[in-house]
Amino acid sequence: MSATHRLRLALPTKGRLAEPAVALLRDAGVDVELSERRLSAVARNVDLELLFVRTGDVAEYVRDGIVDLGLTGQDLVAERGDRLEPILDLGFGACSLVLAVPTGREIESVDGLTGCRIATTFPRLTREFLERHGVQAQVIEVTGAVEVTPQLGVADAVVDLVASGSTLRVNGLRPIATLLESQAVLVAGSRATVEDPRVVALTAMLSSVVEARGKEYMMMNAPAASIDRIRDLIPGLSGPTVMPLADPTMIAIHSVVERRELWRLVPALKEAGARDILIVPIEKVIR
Repeated sequence: MSATHRLRLALPTKGRLAEPAVALLRDAGVDVELSERRLSAVARNVDLELLFVRTGDVAEYVRDGIVDLGLTGQDLVAERGDRLEPILDLGFGACSLVLAVPTGREIESVDGLTGCRIATTFPRLTREFLERHGVQAQVIEVTGAVEVTPQLGVADAVVDLVASGSTLRVNGLRPIATLLESQAVLVAGSRATVEDPRVVALTAMLSSVVEARGKEYMMMNAPAASIDRIRDLIPGLSGPTVMPLADPTMIAIHSVVERRELWRLVPALKEAGARDILIVPIEKVIR
């Protein structure tokens, strides 16, 4: 990739990844103004142009060299079979590609689908999955609402993306197998692009935001004699930072902790003698 042209990053224009993708870029410090009918935008402070395209086209744009980078779902990259270079898992858009059957059907595994019809928008992944399990079934490629096809008599089962599973339940379906776990990813078209200094810098800033999400910075004072108990409770990224105080019997402890662990940590730390506990949010973690 020539360093003489501006980096181009393709983003989904609509769908579940669109708004979180823009939020991630802004949290990483990319200064960009987006119009209501956005098609493209140029960052003010980074050598970067954003192109907004259909979600299903992002991987193709990267593969064909129209853009240098793409932000899309792992499921779409896998379905298209694109030979793209993965750069970074982005920590949002988590979902699963599952095989589901009507709740009334006595089918508990993929083996029970021999001779059945399976509707999906992921025909490639579905066929590969069936082949691995030695199951002969008809794969029906559909667009739109896959979940309703069993009710319409079009299919006996479906392969579809699910996040919470509520759509499956509403349509009387239950999952019996998972084909793929997916999330948003940043991809490039070549190893040379991945190694471009501008891409390395962009990736580092995005990674710092992803790393910081779900974490808090914790500070506290505690008796010096309690350090071993507290260290066992909060190992942090590389272990807690311990600093002496004016009172030689006391220490200050700083550490990064998982937000979901706070309910468990705070009572345990207080029991170990910690006090004056301060917890603040983290914007970025740069390793």
